Amino acid sequence: MKRILVAVALFVSIGAANAQEQAQQPQKKRDSRDRMHFGLKAGVNNSNVYNEKGEQFKAEPKYGFAGGAFLSIPVGKYLGVQPAALVSQKGFHATGTLSGKPYDLSRTTTYLDVPLMIEFKPLPVITLMAGPQYSYLFAQTDVLKSSDNTAIQAQEFKNDNIRKNILSAAVGLDVNISRFVFSGRYNFDLQQNNGDGTSNTPTYKNIWLQGTVGIRF
Repeated sequence: MKRILVAVALFVSIGAANAQEQAQQPQKKRDSRDRMHFGLKAGVNNSNVYNEKGEQFKAEPKYGFAGGAFLSIPVGKYLGVQPAALVSQKGFHATGTLSGKPYDLSRTTTYLDVPLMIEFKPLPVITLMAGPQYSYLFAQTDVLKSSDNTAIQAQEFKNDNIRKNILSAAVGLDVNISRFVFSGRYNFDLQQNNGDGTSNTPTYKNIWLQGTVGIRF
């Protein structure tokens, strides 16, 4: 985890240095697609799960926070690379049965998401992108409601084999208006949440829509 935090700090430092350098240079009227941009953004996730397995496990979406920093690196006029580091809340509301008893569960998972997106820039105002993403789970909160056996079910949900390192994929669109960036992303996990598949608790993959507003320098 310390290595991840150091990498994020280095990433932000590089972006800030680049923004300061560009601010000190004389302004030129040129295509913004040729420039490197550092930016900050924040918004919301609308998350749910798919490929879920469990006893009558039915999930509904919930909202969470998303925000962080990104760096847009041009590779020619129409192509680029956009790495980012985001704090991203996911989760779901679910009903089902566990240990033979019904339950109502609200789960919030907080990840450090590190996408590496390939950019296609047909116009200065439009950026299309797709790419892989690495996610690290550093917090999980469960709110469990049940008529009885709540303590037993809560212990079951504390899955020691939960996967903290997950590979995902994402596609998205940026709309660039001056310094502002309006972003939309569709993201989905490529791996199950449990590490070895032996858990008795429901298993699933995260899926989420993300909308953010950012500013680039």
